[in-house]
Amino acid sequence: MAKDKAIRELEDLPGIGETTAEKLRSAGVDTLDKIAVYSPHDLSELSGISVDAAKKAIAAAQESTTVNYETGEQILEKRKAIGRITTGSKDLDEMLGGGVETNGITEAYGKFSSGKSQIAFQLSVNAQLPRDKGGLDGAVFFIDSEGTFRPERIAEIAKAEDLDPKTVLGNIVVVRAMTTEQQILTLERADKLIQEKNIKLIIVDSLTSLFRAEYLGRGALGERQQKLNSHIHRLQMLADKYNLAVYVTNQVMDNPGIMFGDPTTPIGGNVIAHAATTRLYMRKSKEEKRIVRLVDSPSQPEGECVIKITTNGVKD
Repeated sequence: MAKDKAIRELEDLPGIGETTAEKLRSAGVDTLDKIAVYSPHDLSELSGISVDAAKKAIAAAQESTTVNYETGEQILEKRKAIGRITTGSKDLDEMLGGGVETNGITEAYGKFSSGKSQIAFQLSVNAQLPRDKGGLDGAVFFIDSEGTFRPERIAEIAKAEDLDPKTVLGNIVVVRAMTTEQQILTLERADKLIQEKNIKLIIVDSLTSLFRAEYLGRGALGERQQKLNSHIHRLQMLADKYNLAVYVTNQVMDNPGIMFGDPTTPIGGNVIAHAATTRLYMRKSKEEKRIVRLVDSPSQPEGECVIKITTNGVKD
């Protein structure tokens, strides 16, 4: 008797062929875990298969997925492998607990010219430094959704760090995303690139601009948030899987409901607020100075520091 076929993809589930699997993926149901928690009636309605077939597919998905249990001590041991990238500012590094860390998403939000992209450029150089000098000794994957990537700026910062600009730029893989589909697909296909190039930092500048431009009005808000949620969780999955750092920039808007204090609110709502490991709010001060506030972190207290954006990069 032939052995049962191992179930690894949606197509391997009973009653789900290639066409149905593609339909499910288009609706955001792209893993066995997601199938496993569906109700038979909802899965039937979504995919077009019968309720009985949906029951069999869900049962098979549940048998093929596992829940991994760990003790707090095991997690503590794992966290010893976490790396950190220096930002170029000792004050900012200290506020972050040593720099931008791997296995998490660091989000910087603020108005135009607040320094978000400048930190992205600095991290693109610093990630390539040896670990004993505040780097991760790896390459960088830069997703540019706003046309803000400037190789000349990277070259300036590299020279200031006594690095060869040509080598540094050669270790940064850039994708210019023009649509949300391109931005999402770029991450969906990133595994091979991450392994081949030894990617240790993913930058998305900006995470929300294309979503904001394409999904207009309250009617499109639900779909936008659903896709954004899936997208940022893919970033977290890659960070965990490959022990790499993720730095994303985010746009802001003025919230008219806030009568007193700063009305500046990041785009993306609770979807990004809950998904980002560390949140930084940046604003412009006099001349080269920028004020950086640590808004949220699982391990660091809220704080604020002042940095300078100079020709040589981010400094105290």
